[in-house]
Amino acid sequence: MTKQEIRETVLRVLGQIAPEADLSQIQSNLRIRDQLDIDSMDLLNWVIGLHKELKVDIPESDYPRLATLDGCIDYLASRQELQ
Repeated sequence: MTKQEIRETVLRVLGQIAPEADLSQIQSNLRIRDQLDIDSMDLLNWVIGLHKELKVDIPESDYPRLATLDGCIDYLASRQELQ
């Protein structure tokens, strides 16, 4: 899966968690939680959604690596390479 495909998946899953959000306005280097004002349950549901869509295990200790869109994409790309 390319980084662009991962990006599209990440944004699609985010859209399911925060349907009122304008995902086109997300800045790739700022914290996603701050931009979308999502809570910890939303974050957990997002991680679960990413796991289901991408078939990538994301340990809780790695959640901080998902903080920004760029960081999330890089992290997920590296995890897919391991599988």
